[in-house]
Amino acid sequence: MESKQIPSLEDIQKAAKRIGRYIHRTPIITCSSLNDISGTDIYFKCENFQKVGAFKFRGATNAVLSLSENELAKGVATHSSGNHAQALALAARNRDTKAYIVMPKNAPSVKIDAVKGYGGEIIFCEPTLQAREETLDKIVKKTGATFIHPYNDTRIIAGQATAAMELIEEIDGLDIIMAPVGGGGLLSGTSLATAYFSSGTKVFGAEPAGADDACRSLHSGEIVPSINPKTIADGLLTSLGSLTYPIIKKYVSDILTVSEENIILAMKLIWERGKIIVEPSGAVPFAVALQHQDKFAGKKVGIIISGGNVDIKNLPWIK
Repeated sequence: MESKQIPSLEDIQKAAKRIGRYIHRTPIITCSSLNDISGTDIYFKCENFQKVGAFKFRGATNAVLSLSENELAKGVATHSSGNHAQALALAARNRDTKAYIVMPKNAPSVKIDAVKGYGGEIIFCEPTLQAREETLDKIVKKTGATFIHPYNDTRIIAGQATAAMELIEEIDGLDIIMAPVGGGGLLSGTSLATAYFSSGTKVFGAEPAGADDACRSLHSGEIVPSINPKTIADGLLTSLGSLTYPIIKKYVSDILTVSEENIILAMKLIWERGKIIVEPSGAVPFAVALQHQDKFAGKKVGIIISGGNVDIKNLPWIK
């Protein structure tokens, strides 16, 4: 069913209306020194200022608010050690329902504490995908909770699309919009919003060279799984999904990769010159603008900073 697979323009508008009172409409900032360094006119959509510190709260909120009363009574469930876990826990709390979060037992304590702080019930498992999926399956069978996938879900994609929709509403005449890509929820949503609301604008994905499965998927014509990715950008380790991949294949012009050195440089520059806290994954699009300057020179570029959840005791430029 095509309509179930790809959120429509109306789906994105409805998502924006649905989540409006729960989310932050995040600011868009420019920084003349970052523009000078990159040779590009950049507009940063600051989802690092979103609730839970990442764009994921948009999709999680849209998914939870789309549930029926009967579904809400039984709660929601997911497996995640990252921003989706926190986002779903808070979205569930906002609707007075339970969130069951399966997390690997080696998840960072800061993330465990955040999920607990938002009222999520954590179930620990071994740190393998198989263990995560099997544990989640047991929880869903036992509780009847609705599984909300971190990215391979139409409601999630429509929610994430609202960030680019806001960017387009506020900044006219963008040549390019760029977002990082892991599982593809943000990039697929961004590409749909751009196709619907600013069809003359191109969309690029940004990905670490050490975790370049989305780039290889786009160029090979089939999903290439992410195997042993090596990158500091811990939010971009997952493979594309069966829903996100066809959207990206159709609407994204290219996925550009970037070195670890440039990711660290971009993150440091955004902290120092832009005065905002950005996590490594969120710095990847600006890193692409630095590494591939010929593609962006003199262009008007929107960049979605995906998040700002970073361990400040472990900054990559401090040896």
